[in-house]
Formats: sequence, C-alpha cells, structure tokens
Amino acid sequence: MKQLAHNDIENHQKRFPITIVCDAIRTPENIGMCFRIAESFGVEKIYFHESSPTIENRIVKKTARNTVAQIEYDIYSDFSSIINKLKQEGNTIIGLEITDKSTPIKAFEFQAYSKMVLILGGERRGIEEINVVDHAVYIPMYGRNSSMNVIHSLAISLFEITNQFLRIGE
Repeated sequence: MKQLAHNDIENHQKRFPITIVCDAIRTPENIGMCFRIAESFGVEKIYFHESSPTIENRIVKKTARNTVAQIEYDIYSDFSSIINKLKQEGNTIIGLEITDKSTPIKAFEFQAYSKMVLILGGERRGIEEINVVDHAVYIPMYGRNSSMNVIHSLAISLFEITNQFLRIGE
C-alpha cells in the first residue's frame, strides 16, 4: 500500500443540482470550510448572508484554500427573498434541522428532486425561518449531544445526497 499525493489522484469531477444557503453563519472557519466541502461534493452554488465573514477574511481564505475560485457563490441580504427566488426557479427547499417533522437523512429520497436547496442554520439558533422549508432532514446521533458543527453536518449530508444521486445511474 502506498499513500497517494494530491497530484496522484484523479477525481471524477461532477456537479450535482444542489445549492446551499447559509442562514447567517458567522464563524469564519465555517464559511471557509463550507467552500471546501461544497466544492468537494460538486455543489453548484453557495449563498452567504451579507453579515457573514467575507472571502477577504484571512481565516476564511486559509480554511477555504483555493476553493473560493472553484465554486460559484453569492451574497444575499434578505433570507425570505432568496428562498422565494430559489423556489420560483424550481428548487425544493430542504432544511438540515431537527424539528418535530424531520426525516432521518438516510430515509429521505433526495433523488426524487431535480433541483434542491440545502439550508444550513446559524451556529446558535439553527434555521430561524423554518417555515420556508419544504422538507427537513436530520442526522441521527447516538451520543449524548443532540447536535454537531454545521459544517460536519454539511459534509455528512452531501455524502448521503451525492451517493443517492450516483445510485440512479447504477
């Protein structure tokens, strides 16, 4: 067995019909990692709230590395407006949130939707306007804690979503 370097690996570059909307995420590390994780999983676009740290923030730059140039992103000022715009464009709005009606992520059929928006809630209060989502999904956890870092949740979610889309072609 030989460990491979970055230039030894040839990824199957692919885009999926996934847009991410970050509901006022404030931590620079989370913004930077959102770029890295989203790019790794072939996300089409990310929306950040205008109050979130920008790509000029040194911590965002450090954690995002070169992925800022590899994925489309935009800034929004009004959460309801951006969600309504994305709904009008034919997206299904999926909240990554624990609610009384959330579905376990493995049980949700993502491939049933041709275009989707995955909403990530803020670090403290989650998705503040939860009534805008068409569906809510959650990641079952088995420890004592009921939540995890928003970017860890994003990585797990994108892994499940993209695997479901890839199974369609099998």
